[in-house]
Amino acid sequence: MTALPSLDEDIEQGLVEPVGPDGDVAPAVRRARAWLSRAAEPGSVAFWRFVEDAGPVEAVRRLRAGRAPDAVRALVGARAGQDASLVDLQRARRCGARLVVPEDDEWPAPLLHCLTVATSAESDDPRQQSPRTLAPVPPIALWVRGAARLDELADRSVAVVGARASTAYGEHVAGELGHQLGDRGWTVVSGGAYGIDAAAHRGALAAGAPTLAVLACGVDRAYPAAHGALFHRIAEEGLLVSEWPPTAAPHKHRFLVRNRLIAGLTRGTVVVEAAARSGALATARRAQRLGRQVMVVPGPVTSALSVGCHELLRDAELGAVLVADAAHVVEAVGRLGEDLADPPERPTDLRDGLSDLAVRVLDACPVRVGVSPERLAAVAGCDVLDVLRVLPALELADLVQRTDSGWRLAPPPEDGR
Repeated sequence: MTALPSLDEDIEQGLVEPVGPDGDVAPAVRRARAWLSRAAEPGSVAFWRFVEDAGPVEAVRRLRAGRAPDAVRALVGARAGQDASLVDLQRARRCGARLVVPEDDEWPAPLLHCLTVATSAESDDPRQQSPRTLAPVPPIALWVRGAARLDELADRSVAVVGARASTAYGEHVAGELGHQLGDRGWTVVSGGAYGIDAAAHRGALAAGAPTLAVLACGVDRAYPAAHGALFHRIAEEGLLVSEWPPTAAPHKHRFLVRNRLIAGLTRGTVVVEAAARSGALATARRAQRLGRQVMVVPGPVTSALSVGCHELLRDAELGAVLVADAAHVVEAVGRLGEDLADPPERPTDLRDGLSDLAVRVLDACPVRVGVSPERLAAVAGCDVLDVLRVLPALELADLVQRTDSGWRLAPPPEDGR
């Protein structure tokens, strides 16, 4: 049995042959990024810049040799001497997952470019940089579980986020949005959490459409555990995505870090329900910082779970758009001039299209007792000849009725039409 190459052997080979034999990504590059995904927590400006400047293979070599900058070595710490990259890649294969790296043609580079642009604006001084949980840093790599291509699902995608402790109203709206967006060929992206996230995912799946869940743990773990069946369906129909390698635990700070991916991987973010303090609000503000459209579903002004939504709408600088259905969402993020929402249907009325004179005569007609044209003219403020001219048309429209005593309003039809 042939022994598997060590990480250091793979790294040395990657320095000699950075491209695979078929022009694909070299195994050393993928393994290097697998190691990096476990070596340091995502979101660090300094760490991402170090990997970008040195390249993934050389970055691993320097970190393991202790030759990386002190600030970067501090982010890795004791993990520099550890190696679970091969085990992580094997675990991923066993659960139907893979590691997608920036060197792959599947990498959603156009969408994630907004993170690169935002990171370029970060200061070189670590003291002036955004905190790691808020920094708009591109991912080093993405662990992806499911057969679909990441770039294709993300190309026409919308994030739907909101409260975990949601109301029946919020879950209904999120489910309808997920279903309608799926019907229109859009991918729903959310975080797989209780409440709004799960309702949006299930709505898309009910429409037979793929959906994408961005996790704060390994793609081989179900968190929350009650969503094991939901995650299994998402992996079958769409994708589970995470920056953390298999078996990684869902630590609290990781949820804040992953929110930038939900915002960055999509064309826009819809907030369905959010309290005054909500992770969904943070996702919306990060989406705005990345140049993405923020959309908000309003709720009852008496609901504490809609306070955050209404505050987003009141924030003029945020530029949030009020949406009520998928047509509004697609109009906000779709192709200019093509993905337009139809105007809402208005109930028709028999009075629609009547002239001002006809409306005045109609309003002058009593309900029970018929009156003469002269009386109608006096009440309507017009000539008798004008009344006689419009009464036949009103009669043909079943709006007035002629009786022995004169003209009156026609009784409503028995079928209620």
